[in-house]
Amino acid sequence: MIEDMLWACAVIIAGLLFYHYVLPALKRFDQKNVARIAQQDRDQADVNAHFRHALEVADEQVEEVQEIKVAGGTHYLFEAEVFATRDEAEDMRARRVGVVARRFYEELPTALTARSEPRSPLSARERASKRWTRH
Repeated sequence: MIEDMLWACAVIIAGLLFYHYVLPALKRFDQKNVARIAQQDRDQADVNAHFRHALEVADEQVEEVQEIKVAGGTHYLFEAEVFATRDEAEDMRARRVGVVARRFYEELPTALTARSEPRSPLSARERASKRWTRH
């Protein structure tokens, strides 16, 4: 009798924890997926969507500006360079994101022409080991 009551309490507590923690996380996940799918639908009609996507990918690749508290106040660090204001650091970060995105478009023709060439039957590891083998 007591054991059944403890199991019932455990099930109720597990349900409450699921409802409180897991369900909101699943809802956020679903909302992000719905937003992503809607964005993909809008991107199909937008001729400049590839620029935005390249900038988003570049933004993910560039480190964030870090805030450093020192005795004289607050400084901001970006790529091992210290800035006095956040605006200066964010401006430098935005330039870096632009450089990374631009580099993608500079390398795109080479990548596209490489795709049109017939692929080697060797794996990437085999090709690399063949290049580094001494003759």
